[in-house]
Amino acid sequence: MIREYHKWWSDKLQRDMELLVFGHAGAKVLVFPTRDGRFYEYENLGIVQAIKHKIEAGHLQLYCVDSIYSESFYCGWAHPSGRILRHIAYEQYLLDEVIPFMNKKNPHECIISHGVSLGAYHAANIAFRHPHLFKKLAAFSGRYDLTLSVENFSDLLDGFYNEDIYFNTPSHFLPNLENEEHLQHLRAMDIVLVIGAEDPFLQNNQELSTILADKQINHQLIVWDGRAHRGHYWRRMSPLYL
Repeated sequence: MIREYHKWWSDKLQRDMELLVFGHAGAKVLVFPTRDGRFYEYENLGIVQAIKHKIEAGHLQLYCVDSIYSESFYCGWAHPSGRILRHIAYEQYLLDEVIPFMNKKNPHECIISHGVSLGAYHAANIAFRHPHLFKKLAAFSGRYDLTLSVENFSDLLDGFYNEDIYFNTPSHFLPNLENEEHLQHLRAMDIVLVIGAEDPFLQNNQELSTILADKQINHQLIVWDGRAHRGHYWRRMSPLYL
């Protein structure tokens, strides 16, 4: 299996960014790490190994990007308005630097947006905001409203709210989405949401599913037994849903 390490200076983020590529061909998978994860987390959790057969067969090619959570949603010293702006800059890095890099390396028409835990938020948010770029979304154990406080998970914006937060919260902007072209792209996307029956964000996933159904956006909401919010479960989910 081909494994490549890449690092470059990002103009959008004004810092070095790293990523790993696994595989040589197939649908391109943009992979987001968890809250504390880095670009090598997917490999360390054994998920790359779990789908090795699909990668080696040329069905999937993974692009595991780094996170900047400590500079955005988990930057406690920064005002929430600054946290969301850093998140927006991160999205621009993905749109203007990572996706063109992916397309240059691999001409396959399919890009899958994928993440686990907080990475599932990133995967869903960018896919819902820019659905013309993606053919599939596979989001595991995600939360899609970062303003919620559930169990020991706090509102990551500390009660602050503005237009930037609204347009980066799928549970908020999707219900009011009326642009028909945007909706048609969403309706053409293969959307899979996977969540544990005891996951604290089960209700958030169910609400998102209802929103999608109301917009006539086909999708699957798959509920696993237990909390299902750890590597052991994600290693089993990935071969099934990617």
